[in-house]
Formats: sequence, C-alpha cells, structure tokens
Amino acid sequence: MPPDLLKDLPGYDPDVKKNRQQARAIMEKLGYGPNKRLKVKVSTRDLPTYRSPAVILLDQLKEIYVDAELEAVETATYFPKIRRKDFIIGLNLQTSGPDPDPALHQFYACGSSLNWDGYCNPEVDKMIEQQSIEGDEQKRRQQVWAIERKLAEETARPIIFYASAGTCWHPHVKGVTLMVNSFFNGYRYEDIWLDK
Repeated sequence: MPPDLLKDLPGYDPDVKKNRQQARAIMEKLGYGPNKRLKVKVSTRDLPTYRSPAVILLDQLKEIYVDAELEAVETATYFPKIRRKDFIIGLNLQTSGPDPDPALHQFYACGSSLNWDGYCNPEVDKMIEQQSIEGDEQKRRQQVWAIERKLAEETARPIIFYASAGTCWHPHVKGVTLMVNSFFNGYRYEDIWLDK
C-alpha cells in the first residue's frame, strides 16, 4: 500500500506521538490511565525471533497504560495453546509470498484453520473472493488495499511489525535458490551441490 494511503489506516500514521496520544485517549475512555493500568500477558514462542518483537511490544504497551508480562511458551505447547485460543495477546510470526491471496484466505477468512483469532466478517470474505478472481492487476491491487483498510479498521490480527530477512552462502555452494526477503529460501537440498 502506498505511504499516502497507509498513513490513514488506524495506527499507521507516521506520527508515533500522535498515535500514542490517540491510544491513550481510547484507554482513558475505557477507564484506564496512569493510576489504573490494564494487566495482560503476551504469549509467544520461546524462540529469539518471537521473543524479541514481543519484548519491544511490551515496552510500547507501557506507554498506553498496559502493563504486559511476557509468557514465553515452549514450541511443543505453543501451537496447541494458540489453537485453543488460550491467550490474551498472542504474538505470532506469519509469512506470506508476493501474492496476498493465500494469506488473506488463511489468516482472515471465516472458518480458516489458520484464522486463530476467530475473526469472521462475511463482507470481508466476499472481498477476498472478489480480489482472488480479479484478472486486472490494478483493480486487484485496489481491492487488496480496500481489504487491508477494512482489516485495520476492525483490528483483525493487528500487524505488530514487518521483518526483513536475508541469506548468506559460500560461493562454492551451487544450486541454491535465494528468495527475496525470506528465511525459507526455497530450500531444495537435492538441487544443491558443492563446487569444491
């Protein structure tokens, strides 16, 4: 989404101070403030790639009257916990390729197995289906942006951060397919060989 459209989404204004003031005003309307803070747990997998953004989130929540405690969950029990919806705030990493269609269906469609938050809006489902069959790239882009706006307005699985990733390899390793901004990198080890 272009920056001029993105800045109008709830929470995406580049003026962080203004965003936090708005968030504090919402919390105050709900009865919270500097002397009455909301206490919650942020559950995430007990891995550095999950814990680090969760710790940053804890710090940022303090600025809007939320005292959050980190609950680092062992990987073997994390996904069953998330699927049971046994969390207040669950920080999870989601990945998506260059085409938004699979992610929209998986994470936001009513009844999807990866829609762990339980978000369901039949209107959004229709919007997802429409963009899925749209053949004109520009029209589809506009439709995806409209979906993103609706999801942001309804606070459906809020995006906490975007990570970028890269891969390094030795020049003598041949046949590696490097993907853009992904740590999955299309690993097909049967295609890799050493020139040494």
